[in-house]
Amino acid sequence: MAWNREVVTSRERNYNFDMMVRSLHEWQISSSWAKALQLDLAASISRNNEVGDHQFIAGVDISAADSRGIARGAVVVLRYPGMELVETRVVEGRPGFPYFPGLLSFRESPLILAACREQEINPDLFIVDGQGIAHPRRLGIASHLGLLLDAPTIGCAKSILRGKHEPLDREAGSRAPLMDGGEIIGAALRTRDDVSPVFVSIGHRVDLEAAVFWVKACGRGYRLPEPARLAHLAAGGKLQTGGDPSPIRAHPGKILKEAECRN
Repeated sequence: MAWNREVVTSRERNYNFDMMVRSLHEWQISSSWAKALQLDLAASISRNNEVGDHQFIAGVDISAADSRGIARGAVVVLRYPGMELVETRVVEGRPGFPYFPGLLSFRESPLILAACREQEINPDLFIVDGQGIAHPRRLGIASHLGLLLDAPTIGCAKSILRGKHEPLDREAGSRAPLMDGGEIIGAALRTRDDVSPVFVSIGHRVDLEAAVFWVKACGRGYRLPEPARLAHLAAGGKLQTGGDPSPIRAHPGKILKEAECRN
């Protein structure tokens, strides 16, 4: 599938970055190799907070594949603290890795990285609609993307993949540790009164307290923090930006191959 670079909505032209994607591994691998790779990469995750004051916070998400097998990866960039949308990038293509529970990052990351490669603004933090270390092998998509982008990332998932927590109070702001055995792997956080919680975990280069802080700080009255919410809308083709909403058409494997050549 050939590149079609005609699209993209950006309201900022002052920050021109070519987002670099680190080449850490091959993508066309077996499920058993992918599981072993997750265990290996998890050892490189930083659980220390390396984030301070932020100007730009990104959200990333990917749509389900349609009847043609085509999915959309999206990244949106918002200016903090007002949460104004300043950049939207959407790339569509056919995921090259089959669906396996616990291995979604190998299926979804290439399209998200392709969208990130198109960014003009370099975000200070990424909030990912998915798991970070709250994962059986401690490497969900938020952690995987953090390593590949060498950037601070937070996992903010709508469901639990691993762990248990005690009941929460009904009020927004109520939280409880997400436990896996004796290890705290995240936090259940209620972001709206009487609404199901989200599950926050370390992605990369952030600690859990900072992750919870930023999820709450980016809230705008919805269950998901605003960067993740808008990324979900963008991936589904439902985000109104005032510009051309057409996605870039790309083959994720080709994009990542180009990235490997540049690094």
